[in-house]
Amino acid sequence: MQGLSEFINKAMQEWKIPGLAIAIVKDSKIIFCEGFGKRDIEQNLTVTPKTLFAIGSCTKAFTTMVIAILADRGKLDWDKPVRNYLPIFKLYDSYATEHITPRDLVTHRSGLPRHDAVWYKSLLTRKEIIERLQYLEPTYEMRTVFQYQNLMYMTAGYLVGEIAESSWEKFVQQEIFNPLEMRDSNFSVEKCQKADDFALPYQEKNDKVEKMPFCNADVCGPAGSINSNVFDMANWLLLHLNQGKYGDRQIISPSNLSQMHSPQIVIGQPLEYDELFYYFYGLGWWISAYRGHNLIQHSGNIDGFSARTTLLPQDNIGIVVLTNLDKNPVINTVTYYVCDHLLGLDEVPWNERMKEKYAQAKEATAKAKEQIASDRKTLTQPSHPLEDYTGDFEHPAYGVFSVEINNNHLTATHNSIIYKLEHYHYDIFVEYELGDKPELISFLTDTKGNITSVAVPLEPTVKEILFTRIPESSSG
Repeated sequence: MQGLSEFINKAMQEWKIPGLAIAIVKDSKIIFCEGFGKRDIEQNLTVTPKTLFAIGSCTKAFTTMVIAILADRGKLDWDKPVRNYLPIFKLYDSYATEHITPRDLVTHRSGLPRHDAVWYKSLLTRKEIIERLQYLEPTYEMRTVFQYQNLMYMTAGYLVGEIAESSWEKFVQQEIFNPLEMRDSNFSVEKCQKADDFALPYQEKNDKVEKMPFCNADVCGPAGSINSNVFDMANWLLLHLNQGKYGDRQIISPSNLSQMHSPQIVIGQPLEYDELFYYFYGLGWWISAYRGHNLIQHSGNIDGFSARTTLLPQDNIGIVVLTNLDKNPVINTVTYYVCDHLLGLDEVPWNERMKEKYAQAKEATAKAKEQIASDRKTLTQPSHPLEDYTGDFEHPAYGVFSVEINNNHLTATHNSIIYKLEHYHYDIFVEYELGDKPELISFLTDTKGNITSVAVPLEPTVKEILFTRIPESSSG
């Protein structure tokens, strides 16, 4: 593809992307498969087509494919209640508990918002997290609204393991990786770091690109823990573009593959660009149209990595772009550049548009920070000595939020994340470092003035998550 390498190199430079790999398939052939930039900046190691990257939520389509394989074999029905297969499954809402199906789990229509802080950096097992789902309040009725949801995907993967009398990992390995000759792909950053050729995760902070820690997503694996390279992922694209067949082996029935690629729920977003149609969600795929061509894709973002897998089935085109920089738009600009060229269309200025979008987002973040600073009541102090705020506070789904004193400052730990709390005003403390904008954490008292709970904004679509003090066990 003429001009593609130049375009990629320029985009990487503009967006400070350390490394990128891309594979393109057209008419059942791999027409481009290359690495660009660095997989490790300090060691000056180059990206190759075999460099492993975290693919994040592009993993979801692997989970829906193994469910489809079980459905092909008559082991599971997309539309029978999950409870038929997994009796321990229970949600907050009793109607949803009894009626939710495997199809509902993987189409983000359970009624639950993300609640990602339940699993992110948690030390619990999948089964332990599934047992806590009943304590998470939904924000909508089941099947009414699209709300992206990783915990339901984790549940779907756990369900696959139970039905297959195996585990999600083993079943994906046996039914997808092995037959597709995806020899380097794996399920954990622990395994990834033992490989010969893997990318390190990077983030942009204060206009500098710096290395960040790998995120172990094993517990939520079926929603986003696969690591792969473009060499392997090209075979995955070929399978989807060839009616579920790879070589002479039928991996999944054409009818189940076409369900994966068909709209299951509308994603209620307004049209942002003329070239793109309304978005729907299929089974593990976003579905839209690009300039009148059927577009099936999914992006993936996990600490230090951004990925995008794209299919244009009518045109027999598949594209995968993997990068090692947190939340960057180059996965989109490069993908659409390739679409424009292979479809023989004029080039759309995606890069300029993304710059504008990112500048707006940066401005909104800066405004939110200013707002929090200006809302602060000065000259106030906590109503208690700092010791009184310490202790363990618990929520039945989110687990323990533990507060202690370090160097005359409060710090809190949830899962394995450490919050540095600075006094904001009254009994409210602020955390500056973890999110894009500062988060306010409120300590609450009972009528006697004892600090009994702490409210933490862990899920933006619902009110603060309330952790209640665990009484210290009295001795003697």
